[in-house]
Amino acid sequence: MAGCGNDSSDSSAAAEPATTSTQTTAADVEPAATTAEPAAARGPLVKLGSSQFGPVLFSGKDQAVYTFTLEDARARNRCRGECAEAWPPFFAKGRPRAGRGVKRTLLGTVRRGSRRQVTYRGQRLYFYAHEGPRQVLCNDIVEFGGTWYAVTAKGDPPA
Repeated sequence: MAGCGNDSSDSSAAAEPATTSTQTTAADVEPAATTAEPAAARGPLVKLGSSQFGPVLFSGKDQAVYTFTLEDARARNRCRGECAEAWPPFFAKGRPRAGRGVKRTLLGTVRRGSRRQVTYRGQRLYFYAHEGPRQVLCNDIVEFGGTWYAVTAKGDPPA
């Protein structure tokens, strides 16, 4: 039902990641730690990357992350069902790690059912299921009753 990114000139490229993106983003986006550190203590990486909107946040696997204007970390999440299928939550086991350009003090998690969802500056983070690595197709898009924004290092929407 979600149409963000379907206006892309290469619709096959935008639609292809849908199956794998939903599966890979519903779990941790980072592989288990290979050091002596326990896997649960080492959370997913959040890093800054280039986009057509300027530098925005991405997961360690180069998936753009978004915030949703209808909710914040303290409020009950409002993206469920079809919304969460189109916009999978960014889940974490362990504390999220800040990559270059990301403010560690702005990273956190909030409980979502029995799991933890990554937050940045108090906003829950999501992926868009129909994007491939390094794509940012859905900045400033109204869908599911709110607006979706990519996130800058300050935690704001891109200018």
